[in-house]
Amino acid sequence: MSLTVVNGLPAHVLIVHFVIVLVPLSALAVVAGAIWPGAARRMGIVLPVLGLLTLASVPLATEAGEWLEEHVDGNALVRRHAELGDGLLPWAAGLFVLAMAIWWTTRRSATAQTTPGEQRTRPASSRSALVVRVAAAVLSVGVAAGAVVDVYRIGDSGAKAAWQDGFSKTATGERSDKG
Repeated sequence: MSLTVVNGLPAHVLIVHFVIVLVPLSALAVVAGAIWPGAARRMGIVLPVLGLLTLASVPLATEAGEWLEEHVDGNALVRRHAELGDGLLPWAAGLFVLAMAIWWTTRRSATAQTTPGEQRTRPASSRSALVVRVAAAVLSVGVAAGAVVDVYRIGDSGAKAAWQDGFSKTATGERSDKG
């Protein structure tokens, strides 16, 4: 199996479905984990693994898309889709980094809370922890929104490139499934 054709279909049209599902799912998980530490604790290692899968799926889709771009008639819509697709990797990387950071800090804070014999945290450190948590939540919402919007824009441009002049807006009247 290669990253060019899978079961007779261009691999890109299959791989992009992973991206379409994983980016919004990772975005939602990162935001939930940043805003709600209980959710981050429940997700555990799944959060960074999801971020890693998301990050890995983007270059796979891009590579398969570059192969497909060389095997279709070039036009402005295809070029626009390819240009937009090249911009998703930084967003996916941001989701992965945030997922790792949220997982690591949640693990670290859970370990600190369960360690016996330690002094209670001072109010100043709890204030700084709150500031860090709010900053992480705001950053997570920003990166998640950017990633999801970018996936939408890329998908929309890809659909336009694939379907432009490829169907009739009115029914042709020829259906083989009438019975």
